[in-house]
Amino acid sequence: MAKQPSDEIFPQHTSKSYALVELMRGEGPLVGKGPDDTVFSFPVVLLWEILLLLGVTLAIFLFSLLKQAPLETIANPLVTTDPAKAPWYFVGLQELLEHMHPLLAGIIIPGVLVAFLVALPYLDRARESVGVWFSSARGKRFVGWTALYTVIVMLAYIALDNAFSLREMLRHSTPQWVAQGLLPALILLVVVALPALVVWRLKGNTRELMLVLFTVMFVSAIVFTLSGFFFRGPGFKMYWPWQMPGGYNPWDGL
Repeated sequence: MAKQPSDEIFPQHTSKSYALVELMRGEGPLVGKGPDDTVFSFPVVLLWEILLLLGVTLAIFLFSLLKQAPLETIANPLVTTDPAKAPWYFVGLQELLEHMHPLLAGIIIPGVLVAFLVALPYLDRARESVGVWFSSARGKRFVGWTALYTVIVMLAYIALDNAFSLREMLRHSTPQWVAQGLLPALILLVVVALPALVVWRLKGNTRELMLVLFTVMFVSAIVFTLSGFFFRGPGFKMYWPWQMPGGYNPWDGL
């Protein structure tokens, strides 16, 4: 049986996260609006999005019944909460602030990450394996090894910088912008460049490189968030969760 043109545009694959809804031959108001003269997948995708919205709303409602989140007492300006942690979605940035200058941790790094996410569709424009998770078996291996590498390296960075803080060691001998800005930025740049260099040496394509860079970004955010949430106690110092002083328990914040 001859291969149909639609099979070339939308190849059958068990890992694809979308399906062909309709092809229209001839003139029509929607033909030519999408890639390869396809039409929008309406209303199937919209129905799935509505179901997802309802499912998430139900999950949040059920969680609110199980977990109480009462308001605390009125803040006392004479007594500072210790530790004063940011909401969970900002704890990763708060953890970064312990290792580098606020300008770098709060503005430059988040700005670079957002710019990277915005530029992704323009950096990777290949149509091969579009819609396939991790692109290929080799892409899965790249993502898996990069995730493991990122967890180990970021945990080591947090632990070593906590034990031998560049900020304190170089406070009186090096300008602030070097000890808290340039050196941490160079360390992070080397950490990110190493897996990218491996992909380049293995003659990886642009998509595999983007997968590696995104994995470093995503896994690093998880590591810094968990570190700040579970391992930072009074004074925002590092402790094991079961050794927090003063009766503080990070699990109470869940």
